[in-house]
Amino acid sequence: MEYATLSNGVIMPKLGFGVFQVPGDETARCVSDAVEVGYRHIDTAQSYMNESEVGQGIRDSGIDRSELFITTKVWIEHYGYVEARESVERSLRRLGLDYLDLVLLHQPFADVYGSWHALEELYKEGKVRAIGVSNFSPVRLADLAAFNEIAPMINQVETNPFYQQIAAHEHMVARHVQHEAWAPFGEGRSGMFTNPVLSQIAEDHGKSVAQVVLRWLMQRDIVALAKSTHKERMAENLDIFDFTLTDAEMQ
Repeated sequence: MEYATLSNGVIMPKLGFGVFQVPGDETARCVSDAVEVGYRHIDTAQSYMNESEVGQGIRDSGIDRSELFITTKVWIEHYGYVEARESVERSLRRLGLDYLDLVLLHQPFADVYGSWHALEELYKEGKVRAIGVSNFSPVRLADLAAFNEIAPMINQVETNPFYQQIAAHEHMVARHVQHEAWAPFGEGRSGMFTNPVLSQIAEDHGKSVAQVVLRWLMQRDIVALAKSTHKERMAENLDIFDFTLTDAEMQ
């Protein structure tokens, strides 16, 4: 595993397991399977409606809580200082956890400022180890960073070979905000897995296209979230630390 160090010194695994659109009746099993094959970073959200199942999967895995990095996100329905704070407390109860490693504001709409102040307080109280945002453009990210006591430590945005976020990434690096990728496989759109360039690179390394895409993100120093409901595919997605893409392949 490779790791990213956030601006506050917190260390997070660069490859995580995401549970967006994982069916509720499969989530606990998938989380437990992911932990068993080696994932230590689990990403969920209030709007995914599966925090309780994620918590069950964590307990079923039998692993010590301290070995895991758990993320959830506050949905816009719960924005505002009071409601955002209370929603994180509810997320903790649903997950069955005493603290969260990372909490993000899921979208840049509604009362972002009041919600951010709630996350700042939870962070200061030690209930959350790191705070950040999701789907924030460079302008919105700059605004939140410039006019608050604590700047976001993470910005989770869609990032994949067909939506590379080059300028946004440079902006995050300049502001010491860790770039995190959702939908690294583009949710299967645009013929990602049959693309001739990606397929050739994969063949040259004896790897899958999915492994090449995740390796590309690792080498860009971008945290990535891979999702699968199949245990063998979970293990395959994790098996990306034994090869390196050349500069030409990265380009």
